[in-house]
Amino acid sequence: MSKYIVTLIFISLIILSCKSPEARMPESVQTGSFLQESVKRNKKLNEKEQKQIKDIITSNPDKEYIASESGFWYYYNNKVENDTIQPEFGDVVEFDFNVSTLDGQQIYPEESRTYVMDKEELFTGLREGLKLMKPNEEVTFIFPSNKAFGYYGDDHKIGINVPLICEVKLKTITQNND
Repeated sequence: MSKYIVTLIFISLIILSCKSPEARMPESVQTGSFLQESVKRNKKLNEKEQKQIKDIITSNPDKEYIASESGFWYYYNNKVENDTIQPEFGDVVEFDFNVSTLDGQQIYPEESRTYVMDKEELFTGLREGLKLMKPNEEVTFIFPSNKAFGYYGDDHKIGINVPLICEVKLKTITQNND
């Protein structure tokens, strides 16, 4: 009889252990709350930066600010009317520029740079701004943080979410003949 009971228990354990695993329900369900909070923060940040930029524009009525399609503002310090060449993909441009905060604190003093259009790293706003320029033009750009270095900064002097003013002088454009 004891063999019969031991065999019955053994067979029962085998049958019960073959049961497929059941999915467990999560303890708490969050439906995109992080994304919703992020959207709220970004909207607040954008409103704050837009107000700062509009204050700068209204405090300089002698400058003719132009709103770009890309979301930044600029004005010409020196505009070239008769030249029609503007940089395109692969062209090599040489330019001088300096970078400061909206309140005028200089971050990077004037430096010269050579850049191959859209083939090298350059922050979004400046890359798009250079495409609007002609040789020998001088332009002052005001970039909101999303067109500057955004959430990451530049790992040196520019922190996260810092809007910038860049004064740029485009010296030369060497066209790519490919």
